[in-house]
Amino acid sequence: MVRDIVIYPDKRLKQVSKEVTSFDSKLHTLLDDMYETMMAKGGVGLAAIQIAEPVRVLIINIPIKDGEEEKQPKENTLEIINPIFLETSGSVKGQEGCLSVPGFYEDVTRYSKVKLKYQDRDGKEHIIEDDDFLAIALQHEHDHLEGKLFIEKLSILKRKKFEKEWKKKHKK
Repeated sequence: MVRDIVIYPDKRLKQVSKEVTSFDSKLHTLLDDMYETMMAKGGVGLAAIQIAEPVRVLIINIPIKDGEEEKQPKENTLEIINPIFLETSGSVKGQEGCLSVPGFYEDVTRYSKVKLKYQDRDGKEHIIEDDDFLAIALQHEHDHLEGKLFIEKLSILKRKKFEKEWKKKHKK
C-alpha cells in the first residue's frame, strides 16, 4: 500500500525512532508498504518515520541500468532494521534530495566509507560496508531515524536561504 510521505516542517520528522523488537507480519507489511511508497514517489531510500512510523527501519534500492532505463526491482531492496554504524571514514560532498523535502537539492558532506551492522526482516544480523553511493544513502536514511534531515547539515547561510525559499514556495 502506498502511504503518505511526511513533509517538512512536520514535527514528526524530528522524532527519534524506536528500536524494532518484533520481527513479525506487521513489520513485513511495513517494509512492503515502504517499498511501494518509495517506488510511487520516485525515491531511492525511505525511513519509516517518513511515513509516520517511528521505528528504526529504513530501505534503500539503488537503481540499476537495464539498457537505456533504470530499474529498482524489489529483490534489490536493502531492508535495514536497527542499524548501527561500526566504522566511518573519509569525506565526500555530493548533492542530496529527500522525499520529505520535495524539490530541494543541495550539496552535503558525508563520510565516504561506512561499515554498518543491521538486522533483516527476520531479525538476522548482517554487516555491510560501502564506499559508494550506498554509503551516502545509508547515512541520509539513518539521519531520519535520529530525527535529523539533510538540510540541517547545510551552512547557516544556505539553511537561511532554504527556509526563505521554502516558506515562499509553500505559502497558501
